[in-house]
Amino acid sequence: MAIRIKMIFWIGLAVVLTGVGKSAFIGKSHSKGKDDPVLQYVVNNSLREHPVLTKLRLRTLEDPWNIMMVASEQAQFMANLIRLINATKAIEIGMYTGYNALSMALAMQVNGSVVACEIQDTYVNIAKPFFKEAGVENRIDVRYQIAMKTLNELIAAGEAGTYDFVFIDADKSNYDRYYEKSLELIRTGGIIAIDNVLWSGKVVNPDPSDITSQALDALNKKLHKDQRIDLSMLTVGDGLSIVIKR
Repeated sequence: MAIRIKMIFWIGLAVVLTGVGKSAFIGKSHSKGKDDPVLQYVVNNSLREHPVLTKLRLRTLEDPWNIMMVASEQAQFMANLIRLINATKAIEIGMYTGYNALSMALAMQVNGSVVACEIQDTYVNIAKPFFKEAGVENRIDVRYQIAMKTLNELIAAGEAGTYDFVFIDADKSNYDRYYEKSLELIRTGGIIAIDNVLWSGKVVNPDPSDITSQALDALNKKLHKDQRIDLSMLTVGDGLSIVIKR
């Protein structure tokens, strides 16, 4: 009960902080929200970034696809969720350069582990030296293959119902499949965090020709009706849904 109360507090705080301003949707602090004074105030007065995370964030900003990086304020929020539920087993579906995987690993105790799914070797090669520098390379198991293969392997290995936290941030057309596998892999009371659920606002009356927006809108509506979970949709970053397995 105490854990659930604390969780409600943190989620409520995130809604308050990101809902202030001209619009409920601001964006990420390193992209669309970088010129928003309210979001920058939030970052300047709340972000506590590990030195290696700072280095990795700055390195990632050199990549032309840096929009894919999880916002630092969002990563810190999820790290606090990991601390809140004392997570020791996590999965990241879509690692990119590893900023959030590193953030999660640093939030865990020494016995914690993160299975990080990524299919681009360029990004894996960027991430690994930073994992080593932070001293958590043994906590991050990078699976360089299609995420669905990794998820199926984990289930086949008897790990269903044993994970505490899953973060979904990969190809949007497969979000529903990732969600169902994640729901199978996490324990009761475990958390699934789903990124980009607002998709720059395009999920509101999505264009019929926009497959990505259609897929995200369909998933959002599915989650709203799903009685297997408790749900909050937040305006953090590009939209973040927090799912708690019942």
